[in-house]
Amino acid sequence: MDQVRLLLIDDHELIRNGLGGVLDLEDDLTVVGSAATVTEGIAAFERTNPDVVVTDLQLPDGTGLDVIRAVRAQVPDVGVVVLTMHSGDDQIFGALQAGASALVGKDAPASDVVQAVRHAMTSPHSFVSAGLGAAMARRMDGGTERLTDRELDVLRLLADGLGAADIGRRLYMAESTAKTHIARIYQKLGAANRAQAIVQAVRAGLISSMNRPEER
Repeated sequence: MDQVRLLLIDDHELIRNGLGGVLDLEDDLTVVGSAATVTEGIAAFERTNPDVVVTDLQLPDGTGLDVIRAVRAQVPDVGVVVLTMHSGDDQIFGALQAGASALVGKDAPASDVVQAVRHAMTSPHSFVSAGLGAAMARRMDGGTERLTDRELDVLRLLADGLGAADIGRRLYMAESTAKTHIARIYQKLGAANRAQAIVQAVRAGLISSMNRPEER
């Protein structure tokens, strides 16, 4: 069985040791390094080449979002799980927009962290969080965040796998106009790319999961 190599970043030694012990009990997971700060974490990432990074959101010299951006700049497909004491809407959407694979509250069972790590390994660009559905519902209830009818049309075509040029032809609009609609959709859904937008749209009930293209 291939081992999933993990890097833990948290400024509390007790949490690093405790979580590391839990993860090491899993047959398919192994902790290859740990760090207490963003700077140490990035150095450890370069040294250990992990498959998944598990990082605290709040760190002494920055945040877990800084970790995400730094490690993804080097290895775009690395999985990143963010741990946080407070998993409110701001934390959820912040992690989503930064490109995290998952966000887990520190009060969650250890099994949730294990599950998030495995998800991050297999689907690093697909974001999951226990509070995401409710957060999306609250966001979509805000009038300024609702998608217009035209944006919904564009969203459905995005889910069918069409690019901006094809969407423009299908909806009789300029490609630049289609790109503007796509950018607004991403902004309203709190997504950084097409895959994240589709995931959030499915969770919010804006499109059917049947429209979602297969991940490659």
